[in-house]
Amino acid sequence: MQKIITYTTDITNVALPEKLNDPFVVSLKPHELVTRAVAQLQEHLTSQNEWKHNFGLVENYSGKPIGKMFGVLVVQTILGDLGFLAAFSGKLADGNHHQYFVPPVFDSLHENEFLNRGMRALKVINDQIKEIELAGCKAMSEHIKLKEKRKAHSQALQNQLFDAYKFLNSSGHTKTPNQLFDNPPAGAGECAAPKLLQYAHIHRLKPLAIAEFWWGAPTSSGNVMRTHQQFYPACEDKCGKILGWMLDNDNVQY
Repeated sequence: MQKIITYTTDITNVALPEKLNDPFVVSLKPHELVTRAVAQLQEHLTSQNEWKHNFGLVENYSGKPIGKMFGVLVVQTILGDLGFLAAFSGKLADGNHHQYFVPPVFDSLHENEFLNRGMRALKVINDQIKEIELAGCKAMSEHIKLKEKRKAHSQALQNQLFDAYKFLNSSGHTKTPNQLFDNPPAGAGECAAPKLLQYAHIHRLKPLAIAEFWWGAPTSSGNVMRTHQQFYPACEDKCGKILGWMLDNDNVQY
């Protein structure tokens, strides 16, 4: 269980949560195991030298500043040992895999031969459209057909990508974004919470408590202002149906 992080502080006398907290609600008083895990993760973020990423916290740092949502999931093994998992949303330092964090549900950077083939085919269609546009109105009907072909190809490729994300629940059953959504949102499955629960279910770890926080310069997303080190709930639009499925048979405190 190399991704289970051991607490560096003594948690012997810390009582376990009765139920897994609701990931869509930020508690005014997070469980002590969560706050300790978050403090340990944040210490790691400030001291690690494995990778470099501009979070917008240091002036004149190279690269475009991009803050990140990070998450922790307190877990218990079948032997009763306690620890926590850590995850980040999307990619970090242009990568999906880093030593401290759980892997993605689907690794689009390495398990994506179908995606590479699809993107190459899409480029061919785009090049054909550009050639016709340069030719003028005489080939307008062909131009329309190619645009329709591009749209259909893009949709098929997107559906194939969504089918590669197989979300596991505690009963060992899987569903894809195409099965959970009528129209899956872009980035479905790339948030921290699904990554954490996926790893926990694969390795038969019991989820005890979960939390996510923002790490980076302040930014706004929709109507939400994200502030450095502050806790935030899981996003309803991308994660609502995914987490609902993944936690279907877990003891969750709603």
